[in-house]
Amino acid sequence: MTQGFSKKNQSSPDSSYRFGNFELHPGERLLKTSGLPVPLQPKAFDALLCLVRKAEHLVSKQELIDTLWPSVHVSEANLTNTIVSLRKIVGRDAIRTVSKHGYRFELAVTGEPGVAQAAYEKFARAKELTAQRSLDSMLLARDLYWTCLAEDPSFAPAWAWLGRCCWFLDKFSATSSANLELAHAAFLRAFALDPDLASAHQFYTFVQVDTGHAADAMVRLLERLKQNPREPESFTSLVQVLRFRGMLPQSIDAHRRAVRLDPAVITSVAHTLFLSGDYASAIETYSGRAAYYLDAAAWAALGNRKRAVSLLRERLDKMPLSPLMTALLSSLLSLLEGRTEEAINLMKAADTTREPEILLYFARHYSRMKKPELAITALKQAAQSGFICAPHTLTSDPWFSTLRRHPQFNSLRDSMQTLVDEAQSTLDRYTV
Repeated sequence: MTQGFSKKNQSSPDSSYRFGNFELHPGERLLKTSGLPVPLQPKAFDALLCLVRKAEHLVSKQELIDTLWPSVHVSEANLTNTIVSLRKIVGRDAIRTVSKHGYRFELAVTGEPGVAQAAYEKFARAKELTAQRSLDSMLLARDLYWTCLAEDPSFAPAWAWLGRCCWFLDKFSATSSANLELAHAAFLRAFALDPDLASAHQFYTFVQVDTGHAADAMVRLLERLKQNPREPESFTSLVQVLRFRGMLPQSIDAHRRAVRLDPAVITSVAHTLFLSGDYASAIETYSGRAAYYLDAAAWAALGNRKRAVSLLRERLDKMPLSPLMTALLSSLLSLLEGRTEEAINLMKAADTTREPEILLYFARHYSRMKKPELAITALKQAAQSGFICAPHTLTSDPWFSTLRRHPQFNSLRDSMQTLVDEAQSTLDRYTV
């Protein structure tokens, strides 16, 4: 879809970052507002450029100090004064202080150097839609990314976000499976254009773990953190990877480290908390986003069957879901309503080849219905597909009580522990 676009069909690349009424020209070290130059001290310019380049992300005080005064010891007062002077120019609300951490640039960036203005505007809108995480918003976002890339095929971040969008649609919608191939192609293109692109590394992790390559993803991210130890995206990705490798405390620690670097970061720690048995925290962390299964399962685990059934029925009635997500929600609903055979048939018919973590939830369902043999089969299949059930979950989850009475339980738990120990050995080789 991106072939055949000649230069004459593309608008000219911009030379500046755009936000509000401002244009920030890095090459000319110039700030303009409404086309007129704005006097700016060199340190203030460098600080603004650093903040704008990482708009919507936290920039630590230390990173700003290192950028503005490399190899020179200065007090935080110097940085504070610089930020105060910037706020007088770009607006007090443009730069938010994150207490004890640093600063975040709050104005929406609507253009950046090297990217056609029209393409960037579509990209910014598509990112807003992607953040909503609904099927409708993702479909709209995907089309905008394609349009953006038709105008500027060399825009690496747009390829990465397109890959993330297509992978989501492949997993959660009932539309064409072409989304999977598109996701792979988009990530390959993003890495070809910018091998160091943080968003591409973060989003590609979703593909790796769901296709049985969590071990490879773990090594890639740990290697990346050796070079970029203060990159929240890598710790965010590790939250998921470490959970897939059965390392729940380490997954929670990765979440905490990501949040220390950027308090506004969103991770998949709700799933880790669920597997750790902290159902209340899982519900709290899971709220505020497009919800599917996890909070309903947590309410069920807490014994609030009525709340769980209500959530499941509402989502099954109103949300467009993929066959796999329908099977996941419907099997839990059938279980809670006593329709055991229906729940079993739904799970047996589900295609989990690109979602091994769902097999863990199926195993819980089977065990709850007093079908431990089916639970063991699901857990072994999950491990073979790249998701290791943490021994802690096996030994403490109330829904696995039937499983724990099965003659094969000790062998299953020990085999999972062996896999976790192997993962821990990999982690121990790195100092993150």
